[in-house]
Amino acid sequence: MKRHVLVLAAGLALATLGGCASAPEERFYTLSAVATANPAAPRATYTVAVGPITVPDTVDRPQLVLRLDANRVAIQEHTRWAAPLSSGIGQVVAANLAQLLGGARVAAYPQNATTDPDYRVAVDVQRFESAPGTAASLDALWTIRSAQGTVLKAGRTTVSEPAPGSDTEALVAAHDRALATLSRDIARFLPGTRPAP
Repeated sequence: MKRHVLVLAAGLALATLGGCASAPEERFYTLSAVATANPAAPRATYTVAVGPITVPDTVDRPQLVLRLDANRVAIQEHTRWAAPLSSGIGQVVAANLAQLLGGARVAAYPQNATTDPDYRVAVDVQRFESAPGTAASLDALWTIRSAQGTVLKAGRTTVSEPAPGSDTEALVAAHDRALATLSRDIARFLPGTRPAP
């Protein structure tokens, strides 16, 4: 009988210690604008609204989603985006375009909902993949419309940026560079601009 009591007491002690163990640390990440303008480019004076931005359901969640192989992903429960991914992409593309267009007033949707922009840029992200130690890949369809809603240019940007190492910071930085490429592709078709290569 005493032996059973000791085993039970030991089990309760272990359970209590397990309950006191600290939870895994949550880490939050944001995307950043990294595009730079060509100093020789003329200053733009028009307005641009960026949005809406759509992203695949697979990555439309707070957690980072890692691509492990062709048919398998891992959802990083404690590694999260600080803002919804579509919102983060919109903010970064808007910030990149503001840099590239030098002087244009650029805002991300829905902050621009009350304005009548000269141009509206919509982005439909087809693929936003994070492969640890390999690359961050982006495939996006984009459309530039005039204030009247006329499609001025529709394009596609497909880019894969190396992300060496296994740390999340390298993957997020690679996504920043991929979004800079997307932004440069869009900026080339807005009037009076000569983005840096």
